[in-house]
Parts: sequence; C-alpha cells; structure tokens
Amino acid sequence: MFRTRLLSGIVLVIIALVLVITGGDVLLAGLFAVSMVGLSELYRVFHIERTLLGMTGYLAVAVYYMNLGVPFIPEIDFFVLGFLILVMAVYVMQFPKYRADQVFAAFVGVFYVAVMLSGIYQTRMMAKGVYIVWLIFLCSWGSDTCAYCVGVLIGKHKMAPKLSPKKSIEGAVGGVVGAMLLTVLYGWVFREQMNLTIAYIFILAGISGVGAFVSMIGDLAASAIKRNYDIKDYGKLIPGHGGILDRFDSVIFTAPMVYYLAKLFL
Repeated sequence: MFRTRLLSGIVLVIIALVLVITGGDVLLAGLFAVSMVGLSELYRVFHIERTLLGMTGYLAVAVYYMNLGVPFIPEIDFFVLGFLILVMAVYVMQFPKYRADQVFAAFVGVFYVAVMLSGIYQTRMMAKGVYIVWLIFLCSWGSDTCAYCVGVLIGKHKMAPKLSPKKSIEGAVGGVVGAMLLTVLYGWVFREQMNLTIAYIFILAGISGVGAFVSMIGDLAASAIKRNYDIKDYGKLIPGHGGILDRFDSVIFTAPMVYYLAKLFL
C-alpha cells in the first residue's frame, strides 16, 4: 500500500508541476478536467452524477471555465443567478424526482469544487504568479506533512476526534508554523526572481499561515461529508489516495484564499 501510495503521489506531483509551470490554456484545461472529475465524485455521494440535475452542474462548470479563458459574462452574479434558476427549474419540472438536499448539493458543488479550484489558475495568471502559485501547495500539502510529523511526535490533544481521531491541536499548530517556515525559505530562495524585500517574504509567510489554517478546514469538511454519508473515499482514481476530492480537499480551500490574499497584499 505504501509503495502504491508513494508512486501515485510522485506521478500526481509530476502532473501538477507540468500543468502549473506551463500555465495558460494547458493549466486551465487541466483544472477543468480535475473539476469535472471532482464534481462527479461529489455528485455520486448524492446519487445525481448521471441525472439531468447533475448535467446542469457539469454544464455550469464548462461555462465557468470557458469564461475564465475568454470572458463573456460581464458579472459573476449573472453566472450565479443563471445557474441557480436553471437548477431550480430542473427541480420543479421533474418534481418529486429530486430531494432538496440533492438540489442544494448540485448548486453548491459547482462552487465548492470547480470555482474554488480555479483559484490555482487565477493565481498563476497574476503578475509573478509563476512563483506565487506554489504557495497554494505549500499551504496544503506542505502543512499537511508538517502537521503529521509534529502530531506523531508530540500530539496529545485531539482537534476533531469525531471527524479525524488522529489529528491533534499540536499537529495543527505545527502545520501552520511549518507552512510559514517553508514559505520563508521559498521566498528567500526566489527573492531575486520575485524582487522581494524581507518584509514581503514575511507577508508571503503570513499568507501561507492563513492558507494552512484554512486547508485544515477543507480537509475536515471533506471528512465530514464522508462521515455523513458513510463512505470511505470519494473515488479510486488515484491509487492509494482515493479520488480527486480525497487528494485535493485542502487545495480546494487554499487556492482561492491564496489568490485573494495575494491580490490584496502583493
């Protein structure tokens, strides 16, 4: 199991490197594919992945990503309202085929998976985004590794025992601090390329600290949904890791957080 998990993790990192470094339409297309798979995994939990209700969600994701590439929707509010009306139209026209929780899942799922993941693309397209975008992964995967190590060594106080018994408060603190230290190191290494002062390196570290904290919420939120619906993994796409949502649950939350904080402070 460990070997399978390690090998699939290496392949996943290589794919992420290629997509993010290339950027542009290649990254956009890659994130679109990941979002569609992730959304189908979420919809499978609510048994709407192959229904008309589910199809409205997939259509909304396609429209959203096309608009990111070539903007044609003047305001995001138009997209939100249009999608909401379409979902409700399917609900009432096919009533009582769908339950209210399925309708809400169809609507929220698009934003929870696709829109939030698009923060990777939006960050990458910023000025200096080729460097800033890696904070998203430092916040999520980097902090997760640090949290695990600290938790194993000194973790005593459970953070959310009913959701994730192995996660500790000490591990959470270690994850946040670890992500910040990794970012300081990262910023120092690339300070000339990014034209960073010491002050801005610490701003980056602060962004990573917030992102690392939010990544834990994303991780636990995904676990909470699985507990509610009594499932172990969202899928089997990534051997040893589960589905897209199992591997990207924290990235989903850190991507928009890093994007908006970087846009605000950098």
